[in-house]
Amino acid sequence: MKRSGTRVSARRPGSPRPPLALVLPALAAVAFLALPLIGILVRTEWGELGGHLTAPGTVEALKLSLLVSFWALGLSLLLGVPLAWLLARVSFPGKALVRSLVLLPMVLPPTVGGVALLLAFGRRGLLGPWLEGTFGITLPFHTSGAVIAATFVAMPFLVISLEGALGGLRPRYEETAASLGASPVRVFFTVTLPMVAPGVLAGAALTWARALGEFGATITFAGNLPGTTQTLPLQVYLLLQEEPEAATSVSLLLLAIAMGVLIALRGRWTGTPTDGRRRPGPTEEPTTGGPTTGGRTAGEPAAAGPASGRPAAAESAPSGGRWALHADVTGFTRLTLDAGPGTTIAVVGPNGAGKTTLLRALLGLTPRARADLRLGDEDVTALPPHRRHVAWVPQDGALFPHMSALANTAYGLRAQGVARSGARREAQAWLDRLGVGHLGHRKPAQLSGGQAQRVALARALAARPRLLVLDEPLAALDQTTRAHVRHTLRTHLAGFGGVCLVVTHDPVEAVSLADRVLVLQDGRALQDDTPAEVTRHPRSPWVARMLGRNAWPGTATPDGLALDGGGALVAAEPPPPGTPALAIVAPEAVSLHRERPAGSPRNVWPGTVREITASGSRLRVLVTSDGAPDLVAEITPQAAAELGLADGVSVWTGIKATEATIVTL
Repeated sequence: MKRSGTRVSARRPGSPRPPLALVLPALAAVAFLALPLIGILVRTEWGELGGHLTAPGTVEALKLSLLVSFWALGLSLLLGVPLAWLLARVSFPGKALVRSLVLLPMVLPPTVGGVALLLAFGRRGLLGPWLEGTFGITLPFHTSGAVIAATFVAMPFLVISLEGALGGLRPRYEETAASLGASPVRVFFTVTLPMVAPGVLAGAALTWARALGEFGATITFAGNLPGTTQTLPLQVYLLLQEEPEAATSVSLLLLAIAMGVLIALRGRWTGTPTDGRRRPGPTEEPTTGGPTTGGRTAGEPAAAGPASGRPAAAESAPSGGRWALHADVTGFTRLTLDAGPGTTIAVVGPNGAGKTTLLRALLGLTPRARADLRLGDEDVTALPPHRRHVAWVPQDGALFPHMSALANTAYGLRAQGVARSGARREAQAWLDRLGVGHLGHRKPAQLSGGQAQRVALARALAARPRLLVLDEPLAALDQTTRAHVRHTLRTHLAGFGGVCLVVTHDPVEAVSLADRVLVLQDGRALQDDTPAEVTRHPRSPWVARMLGRNAWPGTATPDGLALDGGGALVAAEPPPPGTPALAIVAPEAVSLHRERPAGSPRNVWPGTVREITASGSRLRVLVTSDGAPDLVAEITPQAAAELGLADGVSVWTGIKATEATIVTL
């Protein structure tokens, strides 16, 4: 078969051709870096390679190099890991200076580093006489001196690599662990380090390779004593003067080791913290509204309760105390909060209202606000987060990705000193109650969104909290899964002896889960009442709109309301003139006309259709006007067709005075 004459380009279709002005210098740079390495390969006497590498002096130097490099790695891990954590997690005066000191050995000439070490730890140095006189330790011209020199030049690679990995780890994992009762040290070793393991491994590999190849600081500070401080790089230096061919062979060995480390890392110089990205499991619960059977998602166990054959949480939860809540919150969010045992409070408000700040103040995790907090009879204001008994469920659950669902659920119990067997047994009971007991062996990446949220809730409840704070726990779920998890949450909150705060933007969640609704605006409590009262008489335009109503603030007049956004609204029962008030009108109470209506409507405004969206079996029509506030009308599809509504169509809106509810502010 005759082949086409079309040349296949290595470039991807549509990708721009790189300019020669950049390509040529780049190729020159590659050649500049590669030629010395090629020189070693070309000049190596391959037939003599084995003999050169097995020579007694080379073997002795190699053993010493491995000893020194591994000791240097151990010291770097012991000192560098805490230093990297400090730089990544703690703000303190002089932080930039400390980071500069960490980077200094990487840019300092090695021989200058050796001189500095000699002046610090030598027999006439700053600490040398004290070390020798007190402990009998002499570092220069000793193997320990070679270890110190290698650690000095190599540890920065570990610190920088691990600091980058810690910087990429979102703090919510550590904060969640603290809310479950884990001390900072436990959080560091059980959550932080495992999650930044790639960064630790990458930094350790680079540190070891750099220590193995250290020359300048070692020869200056520790000398070049065979069997004591003469490492492999120093051996190369001596062989180069006496046996150049042997020096080339040993150089090839060091080159191969260094290249092996870099290839193993595959470019991951800073490491990447593990994350909880979910991948579909073998029998994953659908998260996009899959087929259902009997009111639950196919393949998913029914929520715990009498209908599923399992006892409900209120009947089977471990017996515990009952804790009332009293909190005086100051700072950005200012309010006083009181709630009796078993109360669930929905916290709602627009973005920036202070909802998350309130939760983090109760957890003791933010400087923006402070909560004088009493749970039951105990004042926990001065206690750190891990001793407050306040469990937090973030929006995405923040399950620890390196632990199974069972280990996640048992984490809080283990942090509080419960034996492993007892913690796992109680954790399994909680997973069973929430209908995910059969998933205890899975990692978070193998769980669907709904399953992960149930595990996160089980983990929080298993930690035996006195206050449970949920930050939009269902926001990331689809409607079907959200309904299942909401039912499960409502069932288990019924048996909870403490207080639960739920931040939500969903009016269904606020009404179905909460005993009270706390409305925040600009960090202040605008309304704190029952869901029914907040639904009937919302005092916030944002809440009214969240509930699907039209809401317009204004000032009362004898006939109704002078609206802040312009225009006036006639109402049947206005408050006393001059009173700040909020007009609330249901969308279904707004009538639409193509011509100015005649008859009963007291509020008639011209406008233009700007958007039509479906809401169940009805349509919601957004109408804007120059002389009145924007409003939403709700009509049937048939009415929309009869009116010929479309984007940009001019219409008239009408509202009866009796349909406008006025709420004083």
